[in-house]
Amino acid sequence: MTTVISVKLDKNVKESAQEVAKSAGLTLSALINSYLHQIAATRRIELYAPEPMTPHLEKLIAEVEQELAERKPNQGYSNAKDFLAALKK
Repeated sequence: MTTVISVKLDKNVKESAQEVAKSAGLTLSALINSYLHQIAATRRIELYAPEPMTPHLEKLIAEVEQELAERKPNQGYSNAKDFLAALKK
């Protein structure tokens, strides 16, 4: 047996969620239904809100990306000792 629920939400949030669901091959209804099944089965509510990027973090990421672009890709290590030595540099 199924039932219908009605939820009020921001139009932009709905449209964005529909895009995400569609990219996974789901309808918004199927996505919500799946999440509610998960809550019922696990008895847990898991919410995720990503932290906004800070200017400091953006700078660190840019530095790492620049380092990666300037260096040759690592060819790997034949043993843990060499790997740990490289990490300490």
